[in-house]
Amino acid sequence: MRTLITAGTVLTPSESIPNGAVLIDDGRIESVAPRTSLNASDARVLEFPNDILAPGFIDLHIHGAAGHDFMQADDDAYRRIGRFLARHGTTSYLPTTVTSAEDELLPALAAMGNAIASPPQGTETAPWARPIGIHLEGPFISDARNGVHPAAHIQKPSVVALDRYVKATRGAIRVVTIAPEIPHALAVIRDAVDRGITVALGHTNATFEEAQQAIDAGARHSTHTYNSMRRMIHREPGVVGAILSDHRMYADIIADGLHVHPPVVDLFLRCKGRDRAVLISDATSPTGMPNGSYRLGNFEVEVDGLRVESHGKLAGSVLTLEVAVQNVMQYAGWSLADAIRLVTINPAQLLGLEQKGRIDAGADADLVILSPDGEVRRTFIAGQGI
Repeated sequence: MRTLITAGTVLTPSESIPNGAVLIDDGRIESVAPRTSLNASDARVLEFPNDILAPGFIDLHIHGAAGHDFMQADDDAYRRIGRFLARHGTTSYLPTTVTSAEDELLPALAAMGNAIASPPQGTETAPWARPIGIHLEGPFISDARNGVHPAAHIQKPSVVALDRYVKATRGAIRVVTIAPEIPHALAVIRDAVDRGITVALGHTNATFEEAQQAIDAGARHSTHTYNSMRRMIHREPGVVGAILSDHRMYADIIADGLHVHPPVVDLFLRCKGRDRAVLISDATSPTGMPNGSYRLGNFEVEVDGLRVESHGKLAGSVLTLEVAVQNVMQYAGWSLADAIRLVTINPAQLLGLEQKGRIDAGADADLVILSPDGEVRRTFIAGQGI
């Protein structure tokens, strides 16, 4: 049966349609138009007259949630994480690795690849967010800016190693984070781009010139901008200066008010604008859980409120994209319509996902119902509501 969803406003998000409606058939959007223009007498009708209908959120960087970490996740963990994410508006995501020994990393990559090829299926009444690719965060990072990634397992960038990881996932790697200043990094960047993988600069001590060389080689994104990067100084802007000033670059940020001070989030948004900024969660296994001890990769982290740490260092977050959107509205005074772009169309365009991140005929019916202040009311994945 087809479904007609009506809302006070539909954010496509390239336009805003007052009193809009979306017609869904077989998990895809059939049409979107003002409510008075759509006639679907055979469809069930769901009405949200005081709310906003937007595309489902896409998280490019997430290590886990609901007590589970993707480096050890089984089908049940994917279900639990996916269910939690869906409740907070995220419909698609990239499970993200942690730098590890190869005898741990390769099996984890293979399991992630299997989950993407054959995701655990939800039900009509309990759909969950779906993994759509892998973010390889490490091992090609700087030991000067490794954060909590274990320095013992950092590797020099290698085309051979990247090929090994791609094959382990059956081609499911969509993003690789790399420190461009390390020898052979530029060759790996070019190889990754040739494979259709998005290259992100991150965990890097690169100078401005080294970052520019990487961008010229094809890097187009930045991983948790500011964090685990060479500091920006007015006489040596470093990698951050290159990311913020180069219009070819998308960039993501952890907008939890802890990783980056709110006024600096505002400055970041002013630089990258509504078309190149992206919000990520960098969420870890304690997201949605009580304070205590949890796992991140092969080591333990402690969570206390918003702070996740290992040996005194920040170790990811307990953020959801729902809260990140609300924080952008608060920190920078952005409208919901503009903030929504940072978790929908921008990450979709970065990854070349034509059927996600937008409300348009032929797109996947991954949708979220929001209050005017950005609170998630309901989520739909392939047209099925949670």
